[in-house]
Amino acid sequence: MATHERTAGQPHIDVPVAMWDFDHCDPRRCSGKKLSRLGLITELRVGSRFRGVVVSCSKGDPVVSPADKEIVGRDGVAVVECSWARIDDVHSRKLPAHTNGFVIPYLLATNPTNYGKPWRLNCVEALAATFYITGFDQHAETLLSSFGWGDSFWKVNGPYLKRYQTCASAEEIAVMQETIIAELQESYEESRRDKDAARSTEDLLVRNPNHAMPSDDDGSSSASESDVE
Repeated sequence: MATHERTAGQPHIDVPVAMWDFDHCDPRRCSGKKLSRLGLITELRVGSRFRGVVVSCSKGDPVVSPADKEIVGRDGVAVVECSWARIDDVHSRKLPAHTNGFVIPYLLATNPTNYGKPWRLNCVEALAATFYITGFDQHAETLLSSFGWGDSFWKVNGPYLKRYQTCASAEEIAVMQETIIAELQESYEESRRDKDAARSTEDLLVRNPNHAMPSDDDGSSSASESDVE
């Protein structure tokens, strides 16, 4: 297990923060490796167990919720540092069995690699999301402050995170997630309808550039007699 000594004045989180690192990512762009260099995360040996919340992508795991605050405050949070393309293989074959696996509810990635993609959070975003949802906002901000784009995570996801924080259980989080997704879908469809209506108006103007000009009821020219030679 890799550990790092903390120096005076260095940011610190007083609960365990850990990761299993499968070395799939570019070290220069890997958020987990950066946290490790800063002494903000502990690297776990592949196969070793972790007692706290394990942020997973395994189907069937419940979503993390405020009800998990006690275990986070006591035993911390761990994530898996690996490629999204290989996540299923990692979870099915290489991680130890655990009883505290959770998934993150609907949130948008704000990291440079997957900006704007739902659920495609990197390690620091997954950790921050877990801390925010379980009421450890300062821990989340400590982690995100180490990244130039870190402020974007709350700016983009703050409205969703605040709603998740009002929930009391994984079941309520799941319902809230579906509500948020339905609202976003409706907003998207409404925006499409507005764009289609505007496009139809533009097409009409192109086809009939004089459609707004008045005409006589009897179909005669609107020009005055003085205009006719």
